[in-house]
Amino acid sequence: MKTNTRYDTTVKTKIMTTVLTPTVALALILLSTGASTVSAFSERNGELHLTKECSAYTGAAGSFCTFTSSNLPEIQIGSKVFYDQAAGIPAGLLDSNVVLDAGAGNRAVGRCTLDLTTFLGLCTFSDGTGQFTGFSARVNVSLDPDHVHFHWDGPYSFRPEPRGDDER
Repeated sequence: MKTNTRYDTTVKTKIMTTVLTPTVALALILLSTGASTVSAFSERNGELHLTKECSAYTGAAGSFCTFTSSNLPEIQIGSKVFYDQAAGIPAGLLDSNVVLDAGAGNRAVGRCTLDLTTFLGLCTFSDGTGQFTGFSARVNVSLDPDHVHFHWDGPYSFRPEPRGDDER
């Protein structure tokens, strides 16, 4: 029995085109929208480098320091860190809950502990509001040789915000 190879090739091509074209188109759509979705929900992280001055800090609860340099756009120059507890409790330490306030409802919450003899310490942040939603950081605190500025250096990250269907 003789087959018509030209006819067979045409039929096979039409079948492949009919089946594969929608599949390829769907894959391209999913890939193109999926890439932006993945990047919108991906984690962002890096190294944080901040400098603050504390001329307004009195040691009392509610005192604050002001950031004078920052490599993170969310923490603009002039942003403040407020200390909820007074210095010296326990003796020789500043051990306080803190609020990093960048204005307009953009706040990060955390805790700082500073040795008041060596002026070395640690601050950690666990979350925030506004631009600081999902923010976390672990920064080492040190006094600048000028004895006026403090440096905060360490890793930070922004976790993706959970989508509504992920919350239970």
